[in-house]
Amino acid sequence: MDLKKIRKKIDFLDKKIVDILSQRVSLALEVAKIKKEENKPFYSPDRESRILKRLEKINPGVVPSEYLKDLFSQIMALSFSLSGNFKVAYLGPVATFTHLAAIKKFGKNTEFIPCVGIDEVFFNVSRQKARYGVVPVENSIEGAVNYTLDMFVDSDLKICAEIVLEITHSLMAKKNIEVLKGIRKIYSHPQVFSQCRGWLQENFPRAELVPCSTTARAAELAKRNKDSACIGNKAVASVYGLGVLAEDIGDKVFNITRFLVISREDALPTGNDKTSLIFSIKDRVGALYDALYSFRKNRVNLTKIESRPSKKKVWDYYFFVDLEGHRNASKVKQSLESLEKKAQFVKILGSYPRVK
Repeated sequence: MDLKKIRKKIDFLDKKIVDILSQRVSLALEVAKIKKEENKPFYSPDRESRILKRLEKINPGVVPSEYLKDLFSQIMALSFSLSGNFKVAYLGPVATFTHLAAIKKFGKNTEFIPCVGIDEVFFNVSRQKARYGVVPVENSIEGAVNYTLDMFVDSDLKICAEIVLEITHSLMAKKNIEVLKGIRKIYSHPQVFSQCRGWLQENFPRAELVPCSTTARAAELAKRNKDSACIGNKAVASVYGLGVLAEDIGDKVFNITRFLVISREDALPTGNDKTSLIFSIKDRVGALYDALYSFRKNRVNLTKIESRPSKKKVWDYYFFVDLEGHRNASKVKQSLESLEKKAQFVKILGSYPRVK
């Protein structure tokens, strides 16, 4: 075929894709309508996981599986946002990384509630002001977000999904700033400064680094103050009317943050799941080994273990664990039953689809 014929065929397929996409979204909205009438949650993390797994299996291979899954994740997020069935609380303000993670999962047209703190996200979901909440839990460079872990100790909310977001940082300033050398002050979150330390030392060794509560707050200050810039995700630039002066300035190539979706219900098994839990033990020699031995015996893989002070007694700790498998899977269930016999306190935070 010549170029003209190929383009004509592409145009035909484009129309077909648009028609099919419209049909798919319409059906998803019908599902949303039925679920609303039956008072069921529209978002089903287990169903989403099964769809993506099936698409990966039937993929002929021309489009890489990761691109295909990203595309269909966005289609499902569009359906969520058009349904208007629920609100999502997140650690705000607008254009924070948590906001971007929430958009990735639920679509940009969903009704979002920006929250000042992580505790406010939990409050909005527990009081049914929002159906879901999105909170950060760990970063591949900085480690755990301890306040999120602490909130789960007393909360009855469940983890129903996780979101993984690649973090990239950009330097931004007023659009009329002419040269990088004119910058005297840079605003950002302390973790962002630590993730861009090498680049800052090389390019702005004399600039004053001013820590802020969020990168969005940093953008507000950079826009307001002369000879100033901020560091954050470049999505901040369009929200606050800033220009992007330099992109991808982080020191590490792989900077990933994991977020949790919290709700009043967790997810059904998918065959590729993760379970999160908290437990505490008596202060004696070998107690932690004894508590975890059943997981080793049943060949259940623990992917994360983090200790936090209980804040109730000196040298008393809670242990936060992520493990592979759903809590109802046979080997996981056996391990949890054994743990409950050996620990002082055990609380399952949720079982949910695992993101690779």
